Amino acid sequence: MHGSPETVPTAAIPGAWRRTARGAGLLGADGTIAATIFAEMSALAVRTGAINLGQGFPDEDGPIEVLDAARQAITDGVNQYPPGRGFPVLLDAIARHQQRFYGLSVDQETEVLVTAGATEALAATILALIEPGDEVVTFEPFYDAYGGLIALGGGIHRTVRLRTPDFQPDLDELSAVITDRTRLILVNNPHNPTGTVFSRETLEFIVRLAEQHNAIIVTDEVYEHLTFGVQHLPVATLPGAFERTVTISSGGKTFNTTGWKIGWLTAPAALVTAILAVKQFLTYVNGAPFQPAIARGLDLPDSYFTGIAASLQGKRDVLERGLVAAGFAVSRPSGSYFIVADAAPLGYEDGADFCRDLPALAGVVAVPIGAFCSPEHRPQYASLVRFAFCKKVDLLEQAAARLAALRPAAR
Repeated sequence: MHGSPETVPTAAIPGAWRRTARGAGLLGADGTIAATIFAEMSALAVRTGAINLGQGFPDEDGPIEVLDAARQAITDGVNQYPPGRGFPVLLDAIARHQQRFYGLSVDQETEVLVTAGATEALAATILALIEPGDEVVTFEPFYDAYGGLIALGGGIHRTVRLRTPDFQPDLDELSAVITDRTRLILVNNPHNPTGTVFSRETLEFIVRLAEQHNAIIVTDEVYEHLTFGVQHLPVATLPGAFERTVTISSGGKTFNTTGWKIGWLTAPAALVTAILAVKQFLTYVNGAPFQPAIARGLDLPDSYFTGIAASLQGKRDVLERGLVAAGFAVSRPSGSYFIVADAAPLGYEDGADFCRDLPALAGVVAVPIGAFCSPEHRPQYASLVRFAFCKKVDLLEQAAARLAALRPAAR
């Protein structure tokens, strides 16, 4: 008699889940799925009452205009399936946004696609555009979804390492890793987890390599409006880039609505059609009342977008002061929600051990950068940890004060 599914251990179940978990660094030596470091650290924060600066989600609501637009859409009955590509009101707003901020002209009917957050856009793009054995190049450290999705599609994940203190890539290494076997070059800019913003020289070099090797560039630009003292430069704006670039973003980070999961991509029509062929069998559609609300947000005045960046920069500075006072070596980010600190000056060579001890030491939770790295490169980032500063100022001030008092307590 066969056992019920509930009695069969996960490790014994065949399927693509195994390579997906392995690609994301979650497959244990015994074949079981390990909890993510984010789940572990968040549980530790709950258990200890520590301030959770591990996960990158804000603790403040977005602009009232956007929230009110969602409530109004629900009241108006916008609660059924949207069209497969998204509601025209959002498609139009995305096209206006690309023109307004970057001078990019896209056809809202054929070159824009609304998705369930940027993660679905990435999933649909990767699964649509690679065949088993194709190589996909990312920067390392990398957002863990990249490794899982590349593996799910049967791709081979190649990385170009970002090194401290500025986390800019070595162009010779880029040139060596991107070859004729490369199908996709995935550029996360501004970058999670390091907070770096890539230079124009680097982005132009990527475009030249993509042209040379006939690769497609996929960009993850969810932090596009959250840069500090530098201007975000979409790859698609560079000469020769648009025809081979899929540009991905979302409203979650820009409008503090991460739970709404409204993302999008823009690309030449043929690429959008290919990606839609896969995307329609993932979520199909999503977030009906939130789509017109995000459209409202994209049309907010320039003062809103400059204001959110300035506010976040101030929050970065609050947390940075606490980290420096504690004795960390800090890499100041030029964008995103995150700041990277080196725990080695505090006597910790293992960032994971440090993060597990930190709630008891200072009442704060962070995550190790090693969680964003492949096993073979993890030792090179061993003592680095990531803190999120997308929180209320008073909470960050509390965390900074606790961290500033850490030096005497550290071993």
